Amino acid sequence: MDPIILFLVPIAFICEFIDSTLGMGYGTSLTPLLLLMGYEPLQIIPAVLFSEFISGIMAGILHGRSGNADFDFSNDTDNYLVQRLGDLGYVPKSRDSKIAFLLVFCSILGTVAAVLVAVNVSSLVLKSFIGTIVLSMGIVILWRKNKKFSFTWKKILGIGLLASFNKGLSGGGYGPLVTGGQILSGTKAKSAVAITSLAEGLTCFVGIIAYYLSKATIDWMLAPYLALGAIASVPFSVKAVKKINEDRITLLIGGLSVFLGLLTLYKAYA
Repeated sequence: MDPIILFLVPIAFICEFIDSTLGMGYGTSLTPLLLLMGYEPLQIIPAVLFSEFISGIMAGILHGRSGNADFDFSNDTDNYLVQRLGDLGYVPKSRDSKIAFLLVFCSILGTVAAVLVAVNVSSLVLKSFIGTIVLSMGIVILWRKNKKFSFTWKKILGIGLLASFNKGLSGGGYGPLVTGGQILSGTKAKSAVAITSLAEGLTCFVGIIAYYLSKATIDWMLAPYLALGAIASVPFSVKAVKKINEDRITLLIGGLSVFLGLLTLYKAYA
């Protein structure tokens, strides 16, 4: 066994701790780190999706139980759409659940499209795109830190589609867009983190299925190590949400994303 693999568990633990605490940072940080360690995109991305699927679902459930979000997925029978569709109609009851449901719907379209692109492009192109995405996410995080925008469901739909495409293609970029977009559109920060964790976990599940159906040759060697580290961090992350200074760590994630994006691009062309 490659000795470097022993570092994957603590690295995944740290990245997922940040992600489950702030709703961003797992794939954005972990994917370029693994690229810099010498692993190939089709070794990294499916493993990141698998570990985030498990840890994201777990984080969403624990956030809901701790009161960081109001998840009520029972059918909202008072909703106009449910009444029109009858027995076929389903809309979650709480607002947090509605946002999560919409984001998951977006993931079906965006992630599948991304996987079809990822398995048909060269390693250099994929590394370049990943570096550009990570760099862009860092710039967006820093640029939007003190800006506010009005909330609309169309904006959440657009953010969900773009974020899921990035997630399926690069393993990262989902959290910064979705969490930041929710917070800046009026959703409470703790709810935004919980919603993102849950929606991202389900988005990753769609990505895993898409990679499997693509019949591409995928190496799952990294998956169990990343999953172990990510799962171990979730309980600590949920407890930290109520105490941590979100603005300071968000700023740190933005700066780190810019650095990792530039470093990934450098290695791709060096």
